[in-house]
Amino acid sequence: MSTANPYAARLDAIPTERREVSVLGGTTAYWVYGPDDAATTIVAVHGFRGEHHGLEPVVAYLDGVRVISPDLPGFGETAPLPGRAHTLDAYAEWLRAFAAAVAPGAVILGHSFGSIVAAAAVAGGLATPRLILVNPIGAPALSGPRGVFTRLAVFYYWAGAKLPRPVGEAVLRNGVIVRVMSVAMAKTREKKLRAFIHAQHDMYFSRFADRDVLHDAFVASVSHDVSEFAARIDVPTLLVAAERDDITPIEAERRLRTVFPDAELVEIPEVGHLIHYETPRQAAAAITPFLRPVADGTR
Repeated sequence: MSTANPYAARLDAIPTERREVSVLGGTTAYWVYGPDDAATTIVAVHGFRGEHHGLEPVVAYLDGVRVISPDLPGFGETAPLPGRAHTLDAYAEWLRAFAAAVAPGAVILGHSFGSIVAAAAVAGGLATPRLILVNPIGAPALSGPRGVFTRLAVFYYWAGAKLPRPVGEAVLRNGVIVRVMSVAMAKTREKKLRAFIHAQHDMYFSRFADRDVLHDAFVASVSHDVSEFAARIDVPTLLVAAERDDITPIEAERRLRTVFPDAELVEIPEVGHLIHYETPRQAAAAITPFLRPVADGTR
């Protein structure tokens, strides 16, 4: 029996189109939500092991905004970058090229690992009027409140990369392990919402191209954080952080805000690293006024 999507009705009312574009020698699949003539366009970058579906609940509440949401190279329907290791530098270069190809001058949004990719790309020259980071990785992952679990994850992805390929692939796509990850991240007590979150992870968390891409991306995700790039980002930045995030504690997010030349922080209570699933309405409520100067042309 399928699990009901609590955001389906809102999403169904938004015009959506799948498109493709050639970027860095590969083909990037992306989805366009909302009208092409919207006053504001956002390029939204999903997190590690995810794909564009994960950000749809936030899109559902961004009224009157055009959102362009690609699958990262090696995840979902986007093939790996040909002949490239999937390092943070590679992902940042890809994002700069992707945005230039499909939406130059768009607002950039990144969630989780996508926050690192977005920050690195903007610090490296990606032109944008505003930057939005949801559940930003604001400090080294190994230093978070669940650092011990991160170390276990390091071993898990290392083993998946070193085991004989069929065995390693099976371990990395194991449904039980995916469910354990999902249970650990979800904070909501609403049974139907938890069921939806778990169903989303079951469906999309293993849609990576192969174990090599997954290992590269994981290493990039735990070897870098947004604080490395914050001081070089001179555009207005919005941090949408969770008070119960196990990956970056809220105290680290508060410190991160002070590193940016121009940043504001919105803290969402009673949620962890799944703002995009559990509190998308609150996330959109923080994002909408932040976008107003862009829509008004004052930036």
